[in-house]
Amino acid sequence: MLTSRLIPTIKPNLIDPSEFHRRFTGVGIYGTGKNARTATKKMTRGMRVKAVISSGDKTVESGAPSTMEVKEGIGPTLLGASESGFIKVKAIVSIKKKIRQRLVDKLEDQWFNFLNNVGQAIFLQLISEQIDPDTNSGKSVEGYVTEWRPSSSEQPYIDEYTASFTVPSDFGIPGAILVTNTYYKEFYLVEIVLDGFDNGPVYFPANSWIHSCNDNPESRIIFRNHTYLPAQTPSGIKDLRREDLLSRRGDGKGERKLHEMVYDYAPYNDLGNPDKDDDLFRPVLAGSERPYPRRCRTGRPPMKSVPICESRIEKPHPVYVPRDEAFEEMKQATFATGRLKAVLHNLVPQIATALASSDIPFTCFSEIDNLYIKGFMVPEDDVAEKINSLKKMLNMSTKLFKYDVPAVIKSDRFSWLRDNEFARQALAGVNPVNIELLKEFPITSKLDPAVYGPPESKITKEVIEGELDGMSVEEAIENKRLFIIDYHDLLLPFVNKINDLPGRKVYASRTILFYTSAGTLTPVAVELSLPPTDSSPAFNRVYTHGHDATSYWIWKLAKAHVCAVDAGVHQLINHWLRTHASVEAYIIATNRQLSQMHPIYKLLHPHMRYTMEINALARQSLINGGGIIEASFTPGKYAMEISSAAYKSMWRFDMEALPADLLRRGMAEEDPSAPCGVKLVIEDYPYAADGLLIWSAINEWVESYVSHFYPDSSAITSDAELQEWWKEIKEKGHADLKDEPWWPKLESKEDLARILTTIIWVASGQHAAINFGQYPFGGYIPNRPTLMRQLIPQENDPEFQKFLKNPQATFLSSLPSKLQGTKVMAVQDTLSTHSPDEEYLGQVHGHWIDDQQVRNMYERFATRLKEVEEIIHQRNKDFCLRNRTGAGVPPYELLLPTSGPGVTGRGIPNSISI
Repeated sequence: MLTSRLIPTIKPNLIDPSEFHRRFTGVGIYGTGKNARTATKKMTRGMRVKAVISSGDKTVESGAPSTMEVKEGIGPTLLGASESGFIKVKAIVSIKKKIRQRLVDKLEDQWFNFLNNVGQAIFLQLISEQIDPDTNSGKSVEGYVTEWRPSSSEQPYIDEYTASFTVPSDFGIPGAILVTNTYYKEFYLVEIVLDGFDNGPVYFPANSWIHSCNDNPESRIIFRNHTYLPAQTPSGIKDLRREDLLSRRGDGKGERKLHEMVYDYAPYNDLGNPDKDDDLFRPVLAGSERPYPRRCRTGRPPMKSVPICESRIEKPHPVYVPRDEAFEEMKQATFATGRLKAVLHNLVPQIATALASSDIPFTCFSEIDNLYIKGFMVPEDDVAEKINSLKKMLNMSTKLFKYDVPAVIKSDRFSWLRDNEFARQALAGVNPVNIELLKEFPITSKLDPAVYGPPESKITKEVIEGELDGMSVEEAIENKRLFIIDYHDLLLPFVNKINDLPGRKVYASRTILFYTSAGTLTPVAVELSLPPTDSSPAFNRVYTHGHDATSYWIWKLAKAHVCAVDAGVHQLINHWLRTHASVEAYIIATNRQLSQMHPIYKLLHPHMRYTMEINALARQSLINGGGIIEASFTPGKYAMEISSAAYKSMWRFDMEALPADLLRRGMAEEDPSAPCGVKLVIEDYPYAADGLLIWSAINEWVESYVSHFYPDSSAITSDAELQEWWKEIKEKGHADLKDEPWWPKLESKEDLARILTTIIWVASGQHAAINFGQYPFGGYIPNRPTLMRQLIPQENDPEFQKFLKNPQATFLSSLPSKLQGTKVMAVQDTLSTHSPDEEYLGQVHGHWIDDQQVRNMYERFATRLKEVEEIIHQRNKDFCLRNRTGAGVPPYELLLPTSGPGVTGRGIPNSISI
C-alpha cells in the first residue's frame, strides 16, 4: 500500500521542542487519496518537513516542491519554488454553533479556543482533481484552520474560521477536502469556501457533523459542489469517490456507534420487547409471509428470549441513525416541545392518574369542547402538586395543557355531523387516497368463503337505488357516479383477533358514495362485517341514513366505525408504509450507491432530510409493541401485521406515481390532451386536482434535470452507480418484493425521470397531503375517532335498550376514552407541526451545485410552484368548487407549497421530516 508521511527535520535555529508543546500540537496526514489516514504528530514552529512516499521497504521522495514550513498562525505552507509558481488561497470554514449550550459546554469551548488559538484543531487537506505523477493520487496541500473572523452569513449561530494555503500554480481545481477534527468533540461543518483560484470561489457544501479523531481516525471527505457521472470523475479524486462510498456502506458487522455515517439494511425485527414482557412479542416483518421494506441497520444484539428479534433501546436513549440523518438543534427543540404535550398528558404516571383510569369515557360533548376552552382541570391533591412541580421545573405555562381548536370545527362546530362533510373528507380530508370508482356490481369479496363466509356483499340495488336521483345502479355506474371505500378484504382476516383485545371493537367496512347533480358526494350505504367464529356465523349488515331518530343515531355510529377503520388504514398504510417506511429504503440505497458528486444524489438529497431520524423515533415509541399507535388506534397489537398485509397485497412502486394511482382507482381517465395525461372523473377532487399541479411541476423539473446530465439512453445504462442504486432499491430495500414484474426498468431517460418523480412526489407532496391534516381533522375526536370500543347495539341486544334511552351516552362511550383521546390528540398535534427550520419544496439553501444551467432550471421550478400556490388560492375562492369552499368549509390547503411554523394545515416540506 502506498502511503505518505511527514518526516520532521530539526534545524539548529528552531525553538526547543519542549517550548513547542506549550504552543502547538497538530495532526500529520498519512497518505493522500484513498489511503489518507490521520495520526497525532508533534510539529514545531519553523519546523521543516519533507513529504515522503513509502511502499513496503521502499521509500521515495516526492517531487519538488517537497518541503513545508510550519508557521505559527498560518499552518504548513509549501516551500521550494519561486513566488511566481504559487498562489495564495484562503479557506473560509463555516461552523454552526449550538443555539443553546450548557454552561459546561461554553466553558469547555472557551478553554479549547484559548489553548488552540481558535480553530487549530481542524486540519484540512486540499485534494486536486489532477493526479500527482509521483504519488498516483490527487495533488494535495495541507493546512490548519487558524483565525476566527466575524461571520458574513445571514444565518445566526454561524462561526467562520480561516486557513491559508500556498498552492502551486499548476495545482488544478481542488475537487475534495479531507477534514480532520483533532478536538475531542464533534462539530457541525456548514461549508468550506476556497478563495484565490482564477475562476472564483470554490464551494464545498458539507452540512455535516465531523467526528472527532478520538472516535474515528479517518478523515471526512467533502467534495466540491460539482457533479460528475462515475465515468467522468477526474483521476485525482476517483479513489476518494470510491472510498467515500465504501465507508458509507460499512462492513455489515458490529453495533453502530452514534458518531458513524454507515448506511445498511435490517428487517423490522425491533418492534417488540419480549425480554420485558411476553405480551410485547411482535413478529419479524420480513420474508414471504410478512413482507416489508427494510429499515436502517443498527447492529444491536439479539433479544435473549427471542434471538431473531433485535434488542431495543428505550427512551430517552437515542436509536442509531447515520449521524447526518439526525435532527439538527432547532428541529430537536421543536419536536421536543410538541412531544411535551404527549409526555405531560400521557406518559407521566401522575398525569395518567389525574385523568383517571383508561376506560373512563367522555360523558358529554362539552367535555371534549373543554379541551380547547379550559384545558385539563387538575384536581387539588398530591397529583396536582407533582404536576405543578414538573411544570415549574420545565418552565412551562398552563397553555401546554390546552389544545387549539381543530380546523374542521373552527368555523362550523357541527359540520362533522353532516353526511356531505363525511363524504367531502374522502376527497379533501387527511386520507383522500382510498376512494375508488365503483366499476362492478354486485360487490364480491376475494377472500376464501370457506373461512370468511359468503363472498357476496349485502349491498343490493334495492338498498341504494332510492338515493341515486332516480338513476338505476347500472346507469350510475355507467355515468361514473358511484364510488366506494372498501376495507373489507384487508381487515376481515384480522377482525376477530382485534375484537378479542380489551376495549376495542371493529368491523370490516365498505362505504358506497354517490356523486350528486349538485357536485357533491353523499354516503348512501355502509356495510359492516364480522367473520364467522366457532360460536356465531358471519355478520353482514348494511346501514343507511334513515329518517327517524333511532336510524339517525345508528347511522352516526356506523359512520364512526368507518372513520375508525379509515384512521387505522391511513396511519399504518398510507402514512407509515407508503411514505415513511418505503422512502427509508430509497435513502439507504442512495447513500450506499450514489456518490455525493453524482447528479442524482444532488437531486435527491433535499428529499431525504430527517426521515431516518423520525422513523427511528417512531420505531422507538409510536409503532412499537405497546406504543402510542397500538394504544390509540383500532388494530392494537396487530397494527404492523396489517401494514405488512397491505404491503403484500396492495403496494406497487409503479402505482405510487400520482397519475397511475388515480387511474388505478378509477378516479381519472387517460387523456393525452390533459395535464399529466389524465382527466379527473370528479373535477372537484381537491387532493387530486392540486396534487396533479405539484406532480406536473416536479416532473417537468426532473425531466429537464435528467436530460441535462444524460444525453441519451446509453448514458443511463452505462452509469454503474445509477444501475446499482436501482438494483439495490429493489433487491435489498424492498427485498421481499424484488421479483415482482411491475418494477419499472431503468433503461432510458424517461424511465429515470418517472422513477425520480415518483420518489420525490412521495417524499414531498404525498406525505404532506396525508400528514399535516392529522390534527386539523383528527383533533376533534367525534369527527375522526381512531378506535371504537363497542359494536353497534342490535335489536335483540341488552345494550339496545340503554342505547334507546340515551343514544348520546352510547355514542360517546364507543369513542376513545379520555386518556386514549387526549393521547392521540397530542401525537397528531406533534405530527402536524412544521419546524421553524423546515425546507419546503422549491427551496434549496446554499451552494448546492455550481452548474448555472441547473440553477436556472430550479428557479423555473420554484417560480412554477409559486404559480401553483396562486392557482390553489383561487380555487379555494371558487364557490362552484363545493368540496373546498362554502359556509364553514375549511379551504383545502394541504398542498400549498409553503407554510410558516406550527400546525398550519398547509405546506409541502422537501422531505418526510415529521
